[in-house]
Parts: sequence; structure tokens; C-alpha cells
Amino acid sequence: MLTAEAIATAWGLAPGLDVAVGAGAFVGVVGPNGAGKSTLLRCLAGLQPLTAGIVRLDGRPLAALGRRGVARVLALVPQEGGLVEDFTVAEAVALGRHPHRARFGAWRKADAEALERALAEADLVGLRGRSVQALSGGERQRVVFARALCQAPSVLLLDEPTAHLDLAHRLRLLDLVAARHAAGVTVMAVLHDLNLASLYCGRLLLMAAGRVVADGPPAAVLTAALLAKHFGADVEIVPHPQSGLPQVLPRRAPLVVAR
Repeated sequence: MLTAEAIATAWGLAPGLDVAVGAGAFVGVVGPNGAGKSTLLRCLAGLQPLTAGIVRLDGRPLAALGRRGVARVLALVPQEGGLVEDFTVAEAVALGRHPHRARFGAWRKADAEALERALAEADLVGLRGRSVQALSGGERQRVVFARALCQAPSVLLLDEPTAHLDLAHRLRLLDLVAARHAAGVTVMAVLHDLNLASLYCGRLLLMAAGRVVADGPPAAVLTAALLAKHFGADVEIVPHPQSGLPQVLPRRAPLVVAR
């Protein structure tokens, strides 16, 4: 279990914020810009200094595990991946094995297998020798995601993982995340696409002004009233034709309709 207990930071999370993510959960974090979604994920990953409170992983304070200990079980896919510009795709993805290897340790069969699997899952095999500097924004996003897969975490934190991706790669990435979740990985993802969040996440946290203002299954969180209040959006909620899960549509027609 990953828990944040009564945390607050200098960058806008409200004092007393409590969040608990149970083992094996798939939690989506949604909310307007500036709500504190990315800050919350950085706190949970141990990358954001706290002014109060504590984050625990499997009951232990995150700080007591050390960065290497945390990285063996938890991976964060940030909005900006921090790729080393003179690395190839394969070299950048292989960095995900660092927490599992002894210092100056030899590259093992398990490391090679994890690398090849991550490259294949992220559709990067054909780009493995390409410099990350020569990639498009979407390709770079897939490299960052593949690096997290190569890390083989039991907890996966994703901050807008579908940013810059086309529709096909957006769905492929979320299908991969869903497959890892089905295999036992705990997932928490910041998603701007409310419809995809509804389809993939069993639980949603709606954040506004640094607080969690709604928490529950998609049908309880994605309501016209809540979205109007916290997004200022006039929307209609309709059921997905196959799953019945809520989907968000604009209520107002566009002012100009293309012909």
C-alpha cells in the first residue's frame, strides 16, 4: 500500500491531505490545471520535499527506504522525462535496470530480457539505435514509459503518460498499463482525458485547489455537477455503449460547424 498522510508542500497541496492507494489498485487522478495532481505524484515518489506529514510504502516511511530502495519497487513516469540527450533509445531505456544492479555490476540475462521486453511493449524496437535527441515528443514519451517498464516496478506512477501521443499509441500505452495492473502492479495515473480515465481506472480522485474533492468509482466522480463546479465546464454524462461507464460530452454545440 502507498499512503500519504496529512501531507503539505510549499507548492500548493492543502494541509492535511490524506491519500491511500491499496495494493493492486488502478487509480486515476483528474482535475483542472493547477489542482496539485503532479505535485501529489512527486510527493508519493519521494521527489517533492514535504513541509508536513509522511509518505509510506508498504507501511514503511519512504525516506527510510533510500532512493535505490524506492526505485526497486516504484517507478515514476514524469511529464518531462529528463532524458540524457546523447543516449540512444536502448541506452535510455536500459537505465531502468540501474536500481536492480550492483554498483559496477555486469549486465545480466535478466537485465537484457527486461530491456527487450520494454522496447517491444513500447513499440521502440525499430528506434533502439536512434539518438533520443532526434525523436519526436511522442517518441520520447514512449522512451520514458519504456524505461519505467524496464524498471519492473510493483508500483507505477504516471503523470500524464499519454501527452504527445497519437490515438493509437495512447490506447496501446494504456492497454499495456492495464496488462501490468492485471499482473499485480499498483497504478496511479494523472490523466487529462476524462473518458479514458473512466474506461481504464477503477477509482478516480478528483483534485481541486490542492485537495481531493471527490473519491470513488468513475460513476461517482464524473458527474455533470462536479465537473461544472470544479472545471467550469457545461457537460453531459452518457454511458459508454459497451461498458456502460460514464463518458463526458460537451453539452453546447460548437459556434462554427465545419462543412
